[in-house]
Amino acid sequence: MIDHTTQERPQAAAPAALYTQVQQFYAHQVGLLDDLRAEEFADTFTADGVLVPSPAASPVRGRPAIAAALRAAHERRFGTEAVRRRHWHTMLRVETRPDGALTTRYYSLVLITRPWDPAPVMGPSSVVEDVLVHESGQLLTHERRVTPDHLSF
Repeated sequence: MIDHTTQERPQAAAPAALYTQVQQFYAHQVGLLDDLRAEEFADTFTADGVLVPSPAASPVRGRPAIAAALRAAHERRFGTEAVRRRHWHTMLRVETRPDGALTTRYYSLVLITRPWDPAPVMGPSSVVEDVLVHESGQLLTHERRVTPDHLSF
């Protein structure tokens, strides 16, 4: 878990090339999320990766559980309704920890569009905090903690 009281403090802001690599990683990952490609999305996590989708939710551990949780959340919210979701990430901060892992923090806003309504509906607004690691030459999410704004008070 990301424990901000005891975790090693990030050493430094990431250099430009690493920042760009993280942006590219998120562009790929969020595309999989928006297209509900659950298994491929889960594969962007480490094998023992953890997803905490809300402070009120239990942590989801491991790729199969992350994929199942993604599909279940979509089913609960939308059922079989045709929707297109777009996650917009902004205000990305990337810092390097002494152990080589990266900590990131960004805002996420979800827009939801239905085929009969050209005006998207604004969905949840959240702060997302990740721990990213390099494995076999690629970035992976080791831990993600999502805090929807309405639960942050």
